[in-house]
Amino acid sequence: MFEELLSSPFYQRTLAAAAFIGFSNGFFSGFVILRRNALSVSALSHTMLPGIALGILMTGYLSQWNAFFGALFAALLVGLGSVAVARGKRIAEGTSLAVLYTAAFAAGVAILPKLDTRSELEHWLFGDIMAVGNPDLWIAFSIGSVILIVTNLLMRPLLLTLFEPNVAAAQGVPVRTMQYLVFGMLVLALVSSLQAVGCVLSVGLLVTPAATVSLLTDKTSALFWGGGLIGGIGSVAAVVLSSPLGISPGPAIVILLGILFILTYLFSPKYGLLSPKTISKKNT
Repeated sequence: MFEELLSSPFYQRTLAAAAFIGFSNGFFSGFVILRRNALSVSALSHTMLPGIALGILMTGYLSQWNAFFGALFAALLVGLGSVAVARGKRIAEGTSLAVLYTAAFAAGVAILPKLDTRSELEHWLFGDIMAVGNPDLWIAFSIGSVILIVTNLLMRPLLLTLFEPNVAAAQGVPVRTMQYLVFGMLVLALVSSLQAVGCVLSVGLLVTPAATVSLLTDKTSALFWGGGLIGGIGSVAAVVLSSPLGISPGPAIVILLGILFILTYLFSPKYGLLSPKTISKKNT
């Protein structure tokens, strides 16, 4: 039965989407962990829903394109808007994000009763990677390629901005531009995973892979490439396992990544709660 699935172009497309979305999001999760802004990612992931609702309200129907651009517009507006508000130093970035995020989400809740396609929104809330089409695959491939190319080309100034913004500014790095760039790529990564895991669960792909790697090593580069491998392989494995387990692939991806994180937290040779090294430290 599994061989029959693998020979299906439909299933091959699903696996390709899972691998590429998982790898690109897992790679970028390194920045999320280093910035320590997982809660910001959660806020932005929920912001995509009112964007989709607004797209439906303006066009009168639900399609993959108006959902994609609606989610992108809302997340960019809230994410980059919070960075812009924080420039005045009076309001912290987290505070401005909370204000804009809750306002946008409230607007989405107000719009939902006016829509005739509320039942169809479930696919965008929790993902439906089995329904991914060629346009979705190209969107994910394009966004993922941009994220991987830009982050690798600008890795040094980006990391310097994250760890030592004053030193980066002294060395001529456009710190504010780098901050906007990271936020912009974060939004793109969220939107690229929309079809795979949906608005609600997309934060899992952008936090869990690098968080898992951080329990295994202190090497910064490993957060990115290790996170990419865990995200890609974990997403493909979850899609394969979802059918015999009788669960949807989107939740399966996040569940499997969560299980990997918990196992690593418990048994990591370096930082695991139950590792001999940790136990010996507790006893001394």
